Amino acid sequence: MKLSLVLFAVLLVSFLASASSRGSRRAHGAAIFNESGCAHCHTIGNAGGHKGPDLSGVGRRLKKAAMQRQIANGSKLMPPFGEDLQGQDMDDLLAYLRSCRARKQ
Repeated sequence: MKLSLVLFAVLLVSFLASASSRGSRRAHGAAIFNESGCAHCHTIGNAGGHKGPDLSGVGRRLKKAAMQRQIANGSKLMPPFGEDLQGQDMDDLLAYLRSCRARKQ
């Protein structure tokens, strides 16, 4: 019985730490979105520019690999950010973008 309670407590603490970590990664990703100039061209939730597509629901529409490819390589209209955003910064930006799941109204 005591072992079950200890195991439950360990799992609960582990889950809460993981959830907190995901939230801070998304917050860091949102800061990178703004600091890297993404908001100059892209809108998320009524804030940002209108040169590029609205990314409010991008987390629902695109898979992580497709987002990473687009960010790293750019396109005809979007510059590549692969050299500027790497490692944890890229991962956190992707975590933020994957959390953007708004539906068009």
